[in-house]
Amino acid sequence: MNKRYRQARFLTSAARLKQAPPDEGYEIAFAGRSNAGKSSAINALCDQKALARTSRTPGRTQLLNFFEIDPQRRLVDLPGYGYAKVSRDIKRDWQGTLADYLQRRRCLRGLMLMMDIRHPLKPYDLQMLAWANQIPLPVHVLLTKTDKLNRRESGAALARVQEALREFSSDFSVQLFSALKRWGIDEAHARMDAWLDAG
Repeated sequence: MNKRYRQARFLTSAARLKQAPPDEGYEIAFAGRSNAGKSSAINALCDQKALARTSRTPGRTQLLNFFEIDPQRRLVDLPGYGYAKVSRDIKRDWQGTLADYLQRRRCLRGLMLMMDIRHPLKPYDLQMLAWANQIPLPVHVLLTKTDKLNRRESGAALARVQEALREFSSDFSVQLFSALKRWGIDEAHARMDAWLDAG
């Protein structure tokens, strides 16, 4: 287990980009549909049970939540998208903050994008990939809840997403992941380390 991420601690929440910590150092953002297991993935990667709040009600992450690894390196839990039962105005607000962060945050080094392996490449996922491709920003997709499928099914889903990513950027990659079974953590850490140590 990579000890670096065990040190992660909650730093602050921001409803707007201007409330975020200073735009310096290195950040990795975590995004995904509200029911893709984003908070569970962050907790598993940091080997902590309650760093990111998990909930039975998808869509609870409504702010940019910053977690500090060290004074120069942070993880950022972005608002979940595409599912939350909130008003259209609030949803539009979240998406505006999300786009603002992705397009204007200079210290952002990469995006970890969660997709439920049983339902990958939904319209919002494709929108996130298109945004990242345009910026351009490297993306590593975690196909979460891999334990819900057998090996043949998960292999087929992985191949399908790999094929889709080729349409975007050579900086886009994908892996199988299960927070419950702790599958794929070392592979995800290797990608995160490469981004955080790029300087």
